[in-house]
Amino acid sequence: MPPASDVVAIVKAHQITHIRLYDADPHMLKALAGSGIEVTVGVTNEEVLGIGESASAAAAWINKNVAAYMPSTNITAIAVGSEVLTSVPHAAPVLVTAMNNLHKALVAADLNFQVKVSTPQSMDIIPKPFPPSTATFNSSWNSTIYQLLQFLKNTNSYYMLNAYPYYGYTNGNGIFPIDYALFKPLPSVKQIVDPNTLFHYNSMFDAMVDATYYSMDALNFSVIPIVVTETGWPWQGGSNEPDATVENAETFINKLIQRVSNNSGPPSQPTIPINTYIYELFNEDKRPGPISEKNWGLLFTNGTAVFPLSLGGPSQITGNSTAVFCVAKDDASEDKLRDGINWACGQGQANCSAIQSGQPCYLPNNIKNHASYAYNDYYQKMHTVGGTCDFDGTATTTTIDPS
Repeated sequence: MPPASDVVAIVKAHQITHIRLYDADPHMLKALAGSGIEVTVGVTNEEVLGIGESASAAAAWINKNVAAYMPSTNITAIAVGSEVLTSVPHAAPVLVTAMNNLHKALVAADLNFQVKVSTPQSMDIIPKPFPPSTATFNSSWNSTIYQLLQFLKNTNSYYMLNAYPYYGYTNGNGIFPIDYALFKPLPSVKQIVDPNTLFHYNSMFDAMVDATYYSMDALNFSVIPIVVTETGWPWQGGSNEPDATVENAETFINKLIQRVSNNSGPPSQPTIPINTYIYELFNEDKRPGPISEKNWGLLFTNGTAVFPLSLGGPSQITGNSTAVFCVAKDDASEDKLRDGINWACGQGQANCSAIQSGQPCYLPNNIKNHASYAYNDYYQKMHTVGGTCDFDGTATTTTIDPS
């Protein structure tokens, strides 16, 4: 990972206004100060038990990870655990107590109006999500989910949902067409319709959100808004993962952005927008499991997009379509290029690992290509905070992607 200050510069360059952290990383929380970016901080799954068993542990957590950074860092939510019911079921009995303890600590710190408390759950707690109108939560979790929804209602918070059409499609054994998972229009003979409500579903994403609204409804909770805290599509996979491609990821992400930018809800709740977080900013190269698990990132660590992105909503296109790159000039002397590389990879803190022998950008092995890589890595991270593309006259900007 780049240093936290570089991550924030990258996030700003892509006009990202909301970020979810899986923990309360102090470097990130410091670096986000003064940015105005809305931040969701995470209680890790390992921390849930302790906070659920002790109100003083909850107060200490709030003081250390929230109160210490506000108001300069704009923390607006706490995600308590990640998919606790399905991933750490032994913590489920204290999950809502943990949320209550954190909320009470926020009240004591006079932060409860700025910071909401909720907990992200996976779609796996809804055994039969289609048709949405008959969806219900897994009844073995009923008492916990009932308490959870009661808490969200009482504190005017929202339900955090992790919704992945990629898995809905790949685990669905061909029941649904891939176009339905990718927000692509379906021919009239293949329209997906709920037989009970006759609502048409143009995307699996909408159907997943609606299945969750109906599941809440089945427990007599109406209109607790849903925020999708994770969704995305992997852009690379193993030979047995044919749907994890750059093309599918680009289609899914850009159509998702179009879908949620129109501020409408799913068919059963058309007036509640589906605020959504994209999973995730960078790849996790050390993550275990199938190859796709490592490749959900939108950006490379130098800040360039894996595929052209329109993160600013419908009008603003960022990423490689209008990007500016910093490259070595054709007529630059090799000595000066060498000095430029040494500075960029040293003081300039460019990440030059990819141009080392045996790494993906080592070839073509010549000084000009290596300089272009190092210059561009530095420039992408630093141009938003005043870094220039000069390098003693050996560099110039271009809109042609040099990679």
